[in-house]
Amino acid sequence: MKWVKKGFIYGPDATLLWAKDSALTPTPLLLDEETIRVYAGFRDASGVSRIGFVDVDSGSPDIIKRVSTHPALDIGINGMFDDNGVILGDVIRVNDDIRMYYVGFQLVSKVKFLAFSGLAISKDGGDTFERYSNVPILDRANDSLFIGAIHSVVKIEDQFHIWYASGNGWELINGVPYPQYRIRHAISKDGFNIETDGHVCVDVEGLEYRIGRPRVFQLNNHFFMHYTRGTTDRQYLAGLAESLDGVHWKRIDSELGISLSESGWDSKHLCYPALITTKGKTYMFYNGNDMGKAGFGYAQLEET
Repeated sequence: MKWVKKGFIYGPDATLLWAKDSALTPTPLLLDEETIRVYAGFRDASGVSRIGFVDVDSGSPDIIKRVSTHPALDIGINGMFDDNGVILGDVIRVNDDIRMYYVGFQLVSKVKFLAFSGLAISKDGGDTFERYSNVPILDRANDSLFIGAIHSVVKIEDQFHIWYASGNGWELINGVPYPQYRIRHAISKDGFNIETDGHVCVDVEGLEYRIGRPRVFQLNNHFFMHYTRGTTDRQYLAGLAESLDGVHWKRIDSELGISLSESGWDSKHLCYPALITTKGKTYMFYNGNDMGKAGFGYAQLEET
């Protein structure tokens, strides 16, 4: 694949107190023929994320049409799994509803945080979402002690296939704990009740201690997955894998087709890519430096 960078779209808005710090994990949804809605986690000054959106022109995504002034999904009630922040996730249409699969963060005393997955549903076209439940739909398990973070949901025939980051430990880098995680697969008959089998789809290699935010798409009867990988020497970059069945994957990072810029907003990090195809064009929305603090931009697929 070859991607052509088209430029920066949106950065944190200092005028919105709930959205002044970051705009991370941009996740596109085709709102109508003329509009792509990009949901993202907008952090406040304390680093707590709430989910908002940026509407862009489907023909020229660098043209912003609307920015949400209030969260589409706010943090959960005190004491719940999502009371200290929410990020995407995935957003899909199911019948007349829009489902948002999201990751909720909770602070606890003896580890840095816990992160598990919830579901919210919109019945007003994606402006606001109501929680399906106040508890996670993907909760802790023996193979996901600290993190169970859904990032891709694809309906194939009569099943929902789910790819998520699974975390079981912590990596100390210069005395600071960072989460260790890898990518697993699960299925669901209804998108609410999830069956996990513990199978690791994509694992860390070399200096990597985490690999996550799986975003799965289909092309030419193959499955492809973008993900983001962190290393102990502080790299944070996207990668690529391919699969025939969506369960067993081969890493092909060298074929990613996009890399760091020499300077500017995406010269240090390039992470959290998510794709959408409309009007015969395929776009990649992604974060740049400092994992969302610099905002997000996009690239366009030139060839396969």
